[in-house]
Amino acid sequence: MITVYVPCDASAVSLGADDVARAIRAEADRSKAEVRIIRNGSRGMFWLEPMVEVATPQGRIAYGPVAEDDVAGLFAAGFLQGGQHALRLGNPEEIPYLKNQERLTFARCGITDPLSVADYVAHGGYQGLANALKMQPAEIVTAVTDSGLRGRGGAGFPTGIKWKTVLATAADQKYIVCNADEGDSGTFADRMLMEGDPLLLIEGMTIAGIAVGATKGFVYIRSEYPIAYAQMQVAIDAAKVKGYLGKNVCGSGKAFDLELRLGAGAYICGEETSLLDSLEGKRGMVRPKPPLPAISGLFGKPTVINNVLSFAAVPTILDKGAAFYRDYGMGRSRGTMPLQLAGNIKFGGLVEKAFGLTLRQVIDEFGGGTASGRPIRAVQVGGPLGAYFPASLLDTPIDYEAMAAKKGMLGHGGIVVFDDSVDMAQQARFAFEFCATESCGKCTPCRIGSTRGVEVIDRIVAGQERDANLAVLGDLCEVMTDGSLCAMGGLTPLPVRSVLTHFADDFYRSNGDAS
Repeated sequence: MITVYVPCDASAVSLGADDVARAIRAEADRSKAEVRIIRNGSRGMFWLEPMVEVATPQGRIAYGPVAEDDVAGLFAAGFLQGGQHALRLGNPEEIPYLKNQERLTFARCGITDPLSVADYVAHGGYQGLANALKMQPAEIVTAVTDSGLRGRGGAGFPTGIKWKTVLATAADQKYIVCNADEGDSGTFADRMLMEGDPLLLIEGMTIAGIAVGATKGFVYIRSEYPIAYAQMQVAIDAAKVKGYLGKNVCGSGKAFDLELRLGAGAYICGEETSLLDSLEGKRGMVRPKPPLPAISGLFGKPTVINNVLSFAAVPTILDKGAAFYRDYGMGRSRGTMPLQLAGNIKFGGLVEKAFGLTLRQVIDEFGGGTASGRPIRAVQVGGPLGAYFPASLLDTPIDYEAMAAKKGMLGHGGIVVFDDSVDMAQQARFAFEFCATESCGKCTPCRIGSTRGVEVIDRIVAGQERDANLAVLGDLCEVMTDGSLCAMGGLTPLPVRSVLTHFADDFYRSNGDAS
């Protein structure tokens, strides 16, 4: 029996992976070849998708990008035995894009059958949980704290501190909530992991539950992620059957169970308190703090809220030890960060590296520069509310503090590239327009300020009293930053201010009154 791997990842499916899988099955049946097709995750090299792999005695051999019409020719060339073909890529592990990464969180993604508990365990899965079940809860929290893990969702808050607070708060019920409402532009790491290695997230959340005394968890998944939702549900069911979830996790006498919830289709529900409202069946509205969710969160109970990549890093820490994880990275940014390359980039995809490489390195050495071949003018890091970095700042290290020192943020690790044809005044306008559309409306600075911001920029680019309106724009950014209830309004000025600082000339491009 020959095993062929065809990705089920949404990016690969959008490029025809389902058709390729059906064509391989039909061709195998026609040629009477014994073929088992496994729908694996993506390796994260999207320009090669759908990338099909064949298990041979010499190891796995990759071909890509494969179209449905290529399948007959591949069979004729003997691809089931790793035969030569124009689409042959060889050993995928030797492709420089993948070989030069440091994959901890995504170590199994694209390799294992994502829905097989046995395959997950065979590749080191659930070892972290096994170790955690031998430890006291406080010891688990200490390991996570000592690893230096910080929230990968945007704020970079130390994960161990959240867990310690929930552990120390007495309650008859505690919850673990995973924020999988991945809404930032140019980000897809959460989706990739839920589709390609969902049991890793399940294991990480289970360890969190054991650590803080929570018996119930929820995964709040973005509504635009139907494949991720389906994969997670099958994986949860499989984990329950094998005893990794339920009333008696691995025979330990400790209970932890998981449920999925589909998101409400609102960007603001990526904010943790708004997410909690949505989980409770309410309209997603930001809650004032205090109280913190760690003390009074879901249904008023102590709640650990982390995002997918934060929970997914935990099994490695409990398996390999805090020091192993901490030895990756720099400064206060420890471990690895899954970076997502998008926009005007030649080789878009996922790059997991230890903190410390520069923006220029990840864009040039992995991304290959712009797809258009034109010079890079701006790079937005951290989603639609992240700053725009000019080419002169591309040597900034990818590190929470280094990014903040340049008036930017790392966020969820999304990196969106623009060439020199971009109109940066329009990008600044988009930040306000996006906020106006996605604001929950609870606080005036965000609700009204974002709408006024669009109007002010429209007047500036039309040449209407530019200098006076630029002064108004600066004041508006200050009010939104200082007065907004949450990061939605508070961070919207970040991309606007970066454009004012680095690309101010774009506000003077029109032929209107430049007074």
